[in-house]
Amino acid sequence: QLDESGGGLVQAGDSLRLSCAASGLAFSNYAMGWFRRTPGKEREFVAGISWNGGTYYGDSVKGRFTISRDNAQNTVDLQMDMLKPEDTAVYYCAARHSTGPAAGSTFNDQYIDYWGKGTLVTVSS
Repeated sequence: QLDESGGGLVQAGDSLRLSCAASGLAFSNYAMGWFRRTPGKEREFVAGISWNGGTYYGDSVKGRFTISRDNAQNTVDLQMDMLKPEDTAVYYCAARHSTGPAAGSTFNDQYIDYWGKGTLVTVSS
């Protein structure tokens, strides 16, 4: 089970931190990621972190977002800085049983094992 928290309404340029708490899985054996979806658009990969801490980012968030994990707490966070209105979306935490590298293939949404219910982030201009 994945439970996201931290969404909300912010202004452009602000920061927000999302958190995902995992339960019922061997967290350290999972690659963790964040995806987002806006109405009328396909689900978009945002950021991922491999089982051993390697990170991988979508082009639209590179340099602004940072993903991290705490294997002792079974949590994965997404620090979002310099937010833009186009970052407005429902953000989903995702887990894939994988000890692969931090690469696009690892975070292919077709192979995700668990999804959270999502948390809404709204960025006003």
